[in-house]
Amino acid sequence: MRSMLLVFAVALLLNGCQSMPPIRTVDQVSLDRFMGKWYVIASIPTFIEKDAYNAVERYELDENGQVRTTFTFNKGGFDGPLKTYRPVGFVRDPDSNAVWDMQFLWPFKAEYRILYLDEAYNQTVIGRTKRDFVWIMAREPAISESDYDRLVRFVEEQGYDVSQLVRIPHQ
Repeated sequence: MRSMLLVFAVALLLNGCQSMPPIRTVDQVSLDRFMGKWYVIASIPTFIEKDAYNAVERYELDENGQVRTTFTFNKGGFDGPLKTYRPVGFVRDPDSNAVWDMQFLWPFKAEYRILYLDEAYNQTVIGRTKRDFVWIMAREPAISESDYDRLVRFVEEQGYDVSQLVRIPHQ
């Protein structure tokens, strides 16, 4: 498990070394409101997320201002083995709280940018400048087709290849 995390962290770091213009983030994120449970509705997945079911991110702000994250999913099916990862988020832009680093394995950190967040804090899109990975997330395990289509269009407008987008099944 540790070696898989090391490979993942190195791959993210090396991917981040290629320069592209940054994607515009939301203007402001209330960290208190952003914390909690987010269902991954769709993603351009990392290799550890491929074939994920019931994918959920949980964020908790600790006393040091770090974001304790628990990412869980069933691998390969609804009854597949439960996988759990616990990266730590570091807010890089305290003016907006919209740009973080996620650390899966010390000392490697991966870029995490909050690109979209609705006013009610019910739907969000997380991306990276490299435009290699993206996550559409919501507070509920399903969203309307019109919301999904709107968020996919948004992701495409940010320069992502949405043909790589995978819907995550939930039950």
